[in-house]
Amino acid sequence: MSDQEARVVAQVDKRLFLGGRWRDAASGATFGVEDPSTRTILCEVADAGKEDALAALEAAHGAQSSWAEVAPRARGEILYRGYELLMERQEDLALLMTLEMGKPLAEARGEIAYAAEFFRWFSEEAVRIEGGFATSPDGKSRFLIMRRPVGPSMLITPWNFPMAMGTRKIGPAIAAGCTMVLKPAHQTPLCALALAGILAEAGLPEGVLSVIPTTDPGSVTEPLLSDGRIRKISFTGSTAVGRKLLEQSAGQVLRTSMELGGNAPFLVFDDADLDAAVDGAMLAKMRNIGEACTAANRIYAQSGVAEEFSRRLSERMGALRLGRGVDDGVDVGPLIDDKARQKVQGLVDDAVGRGARVLVGGGHGEGEGHFYQPTVLADVPMDSELSFTEIFGPVAPVLTFETEQEVVAAANNTDFGLVSYLYTRDLNRAFRVSEALETGMVGLNQGVVSNPAAPFGGVKHSGLGREGGRVGIDEFLDTKYVGIGGL
Repeated sequence: MSDQEARVVAQVDKRLFLGGRWRDAASGATFGVEDPSTRTILCEVADAGKEDALAALEAAHGAQSSWAEVAPRARGEILYRGYELLMERQEDLALLMTLEMGKPLAEARGEIAYAAEFFRWFSEEAVRIEGGFATSPDGKSRFLIMRRPVGPSMLITPWNFPMAMGTRKIGPAIAAGCTMVLKPAHQTPLCALALAGILAEAGLPEGVLSVIPTTDPGSVTEPLLSDGRIRKISFTGSTAVGRKLLEQSAGQVLRTSMELGGNAPFLVFDDADLDAAVDGAMLAKMRNIGEACTAANRIYAQSGVAEEFSRRLSERMGALRLGRGVDDGVDVGPLIDDKARQKVQGLVDDAVGRGARVLVGGGHGEGEGHFYQPTVLADVPMDSELSFTEIFGPVAPVLTFETEQEVVAAANNTDFGLVSYLYTRDLNRAFRVSEALETGMVGLNQGVVSNPAAPFGGVKHSGLGREGGRVGIDEFLDTKYVGIGGL
């Protein structure tokens, strides 16, 4: 590591953040955090176990009542101060993220800004929690509707957006008045620990937030979900893990928010602006090295433009520079680990074995890290594994279609329904197809849909609930009805 890299890593406390205080794991255990671009260990971080998880829960439970009574404006001001601190430290935090996750610095800077916006957005929503008052239809009573915090919440975040997924969950929980236990992915604990320090500095009271990195997720999630004092779980990750967490949540009938896997279709019609479509495809496919649940997983180009679209996309993908994210001029960093790289290679090999053509890329990148070349595949058969599997890597498969009805049916032929994209200049088609696509979000002539001010979430096996937007805070609020009689 360079001196600057070592400094950024050194300034993060590597202990558990339990109820507002830094502590070693009860067992004394630690684990190494790997730089995926070099496979070297950046540092050792405390490894939480069951005892630590229960201590975090005790802190959250103990602080819930007093935290719920803190004025909404005061909660909002803590969030806004958190927003300011994130932006003030954008450069250091971006470097930290690049070191532990691999994405290029430019993207990491963008994520810090995106993450900060969730704190700014929910600082404003904290003072807009509304209830209601009405007269009953028979005029004999009154209805008073209150909104109250759900209570202690467990938040589980993934490694691909280690800061933004934290703020997207912590922001509404703080705004609503909920205490929290955050379990970040073991690949990227440093961003979560840095965020805990920022929130403590911003004035978050002790007990409101705990952060417990662990290499044994079951040892910390199972006891919390079965305890009865946790009342809400918010999870972002794979559908397989989400199903298991839903089963575990059923015993205590917990409120659940699940942002799960995706298999996003990207539709390019004959009448599309091809320059805009290629720009959009690059964003939708290559944001975060393709390691995003919103990534374009299946690119459908209508027969009249398929060849030209594939050519232009291949030129753009082939021009990307692969390398360590901290180096100048790098466009594409490493995948998170070797398991991820092997999965991507297996999907490419399957498609090629079924008749797909490699237009660019198609193999491992150079160097010690978990690199994979930006890849475009043409003539991809509809029955290829990557047509049904979330790729999570820099591979763009192009499939050809003839009719609108055909491509909508193909796009919807999946268990997932997070996001879809379409490019067309036909206004009627734009609305018709947007309504027909079975996804929670649609990018119409744009390749990025994520925005803190908009509701994020999917349908089918892509999850339950929404994050962000006006409805994001609702996931952390219960509705209480008071019937008033004797009037």
